[in-house]
Amino acid sequence: MDGNTDFSGISDECTAEYILSNVAEVVERILTFVPTKSLLQIACVCRLWMNCARRVLRVQQKLTWVSASGPSNYDGHALCHSLAEEVENVYLLPKTVLVMVDSETFSGQDSCYKQKKARKTHHSPDSVEELNRLFPNGCDIMAIATPGVVLTPSGSHSGPPKEFQEGEAGYAIMFPRMEGVDIRPFHFCKRTISESHLEEAGLVNNPDLRVVLLFGYEAYKPGANRFLNQVLEPLARSKALIAGGHVENVFSPERECCGRGSYGVVGLALSGPRIQGASVLLEQDVSSPKAAEATIRRLKAANLPERNTLGFMFACVGRGHNYYNNQRNVEADTFRKVFPNIPLFGFFGNGEIGCDRIVKEDYTLCDTDTDSLQHGYTTVMTLVHLG
Repeated sequence: MDGNTDFSGISDECTAEYILSNVAEVVERILTFVPTKSLLQIACVCRLWMNCARRVLRVQQKLTWVSASGPSNYDGHALCHSLAEEVENVYLLPKTVLVMVDSETFSGQDSCYKQKKARKTHHSPDSVEELNRLFPNGCDIMAIATPGVVLTPSGSHSGPPKEFQEGEAGYAIMFPRMEGVDIRPFHFCKRTISESHLEEAGLVNNPDLRVVLLFGYEAYKPGANRFLNQVLEPLARSKALIAGGHVENVFSPERECCGRGSYGVVGLALSGPRIQGASVLLEQDVSSPKAAEATIRRLKAANLPERNTLGFMFACVGRGHNYYNNQRNVEADTFRKVFPNIPLFGFFGNGEIGCDRIVKEDYTLCDTDTDSLQHGYTTVMTLVHLG
């Protein structure tokens, strides 16, 4: 805007109209306070607003999440209702979404809820397709059901994380498109596993691979362990951090090649020079709050920045309060004590995948034995920094 522009004699309404139609700096500043869904609608008003909206979206690279626990006062799972309300108000454009819900009250193979069709409501999606419609077209959604859930409440990085070994709980982590970070979802079954598919997913022949979050399902079936080793063997030889475990069910992405009851593996491959990670294994003999804290404090040695960092806790269903003399939330509380400003997410599952490993810009410290990656009655505690 010309510094000599004279607005004398012009009404305030006309002045505001001129500024909002011509001064990009003002428009862009205003749009930073607008949720993303409304921002996309605003971008259709004029070319100036479209360009300003695009610039705002490019800098909104801070991940966010929605979490919920029950029992819900509405038909359907508490997380689905919270998502229907809160996804309207997020300040990013999700590119990848990781959803975890408890398998006790949530079923995703046939429908989004264990509810009768007569109980459907407008705000309670009852199918994977309707869940997908909550997010933009082209958004990759990975949705998993597990025996228990670990989550941080919505809205605060420093909120106290909670362990839910029973009852209704779930979360959805929304990752925007981030500069220097490539997140690729993958889903393999015995019919689709091959060297070319592993390479396409970024799991092999990828020097930029830094972190792999990996989840197996139907792991008790004959042949499942041999199949999983086909994925783990090349990863064990890589310099990437591997963390995850065995879950109850995967309901997104949908299975197009194998039928219900088939075993497989899903996950996220995170590549890029900005990504860093670290993980420690709470072994079977770690059964007191003091021992848990001593192990989790080893993550401090990685010296990862707290900003834009997530914590993940993948624990055996046999741990939790059953392992700590009926003390609840021991490992989640200990994590918060050591890392008060990093949100924690995860699950209680049927086996854990991971090891002690640090992945930074210039070095990697790790085990390379495939057998050292699979465990029982342990917890894999992980930090992932996204730059």
